[in-house]
Amino acid sequence: MRQRQSPQRGVAAVEFALLLPIFLLVVFAIAEFSILFYDKAVITNASREAARAGVVLKAPKPTVAQIQQVALTYAQTYLITFGGTSTTPTVTVPSGAGGNFGTPLTVTVSYTYNPLGLGPMLSPITGPIVLTATTVMSNE
Repeated sequence: MRQRQSPQRGVAAVEFALLLPIFLLVVFAIAEFSILFYDKAVITNASREAARAGVVLKAPKPTVAQIQQVALTYAQTYLITFGGTSTTPTVTVPSGAGGNFGTPLTVTVSYTYNPLGLGPMLSPITGPIVLTATTVMSNE
């Protein structure tokens, strides 16, 4: 006696084939934005560390180059780039180093984020993604 074959046979494989690309896109997008937010936190911390190094009570006060080096060292240590064509963060100290008690010191760190997997698809739409963090602290 022969069994009748169900007309639904193979539907699960077709549904899986249709939904797999969407599922993978969501998973990779989550990973991509997680790395982006992590790198944003790193440059925020780098600007904070550099500003703190520039305002502490110390004689002589650090130079602009020394303040910039603190931020660059921190950023290059902790940024996630996966060995890609990463750009070096740009550190600016527009108010200059030193200063009297209570005068503000501003440190700005900018970094061009290079997306990993979804980057080639998003770059024509969004252009380069520039992350920027600014910290202002008063001299001690």
